[in-house]
Amino acid sequence: MTIKVLLADDQALVRAGFSSLLARAKDLEVVGEAGTGDEAIRMACAVRPDVVLMDIRMPGTDGLTATRRIVENPDLRACRVIVLTTFETDEYVFAALRAGASGFLTKETEPDDLRQAVRAVAAGDALLAPSVTRRVIEQFAHRPAAATDTAEQLAVLTARELEVTRLIATGLSNDQIATQLFISPLTAKTHVTRAISKLGVRDRAQLVILAYETGLVRVGG
Repeated sequence: MTIKVLLADDQALVRAGFSSLLARAKDLEVVGEAGTGDEAIRMACAVRPDVVLMDIRMPGTDGLTATRRIVENPDLRACRVIVLTTFETDEYVFAALRAGASGFLTKETEPDDLRQAVRAVAAGDALLAPSVTRRVIEQFAHRPAAATDTAEQLAVLTARELEVTRLIATGLSNDQIATQLFISPLTAKTHVTRAISKLGVRDRAQLVILAYETGLVRVGG
């Protein structure tokens, strides 16, 4: 199966570089390039990519706004966005995740890691650079206790789904969850899928955010 990729960056040389790197993989195909956020939105609707590599800083509509509009479009439910930028700052990280991005990488990412990131996000996995993941956890660790109504929000999950969601938020893969809970990877994946569906979140990345926001997972506690 070929994964269709849309590149969105205001620098033509950057787009050409990414296109060349992705073209080296037989399972990845660049189906379009956009130089602005507005163009990225239009092209996403036209070519229906599986993954958008989205720069944050672009003229006109920025990458964060473009990401939000793409993920909110019901016709683009299958489309995932990886925010790719030179600015690995908390402001951008959290804004990108809240906008609905499924991954966040810096432009210094190694070619093989970039290609694997596209594959991972296309498969429904969350993707964050290790340094970003650590800061996400640290940020939520210093937030006040969750609101009292979050218990009702999580009540739709079974005990096992809660446990799986908690493990996802600590950074474990489906295979690692399966090993820890003595279940098969397929069963672990099923629990993840059901948790995502019941909680009404878009994907694994948004499930991680919800786990911290509701207090299901607390650092050091």
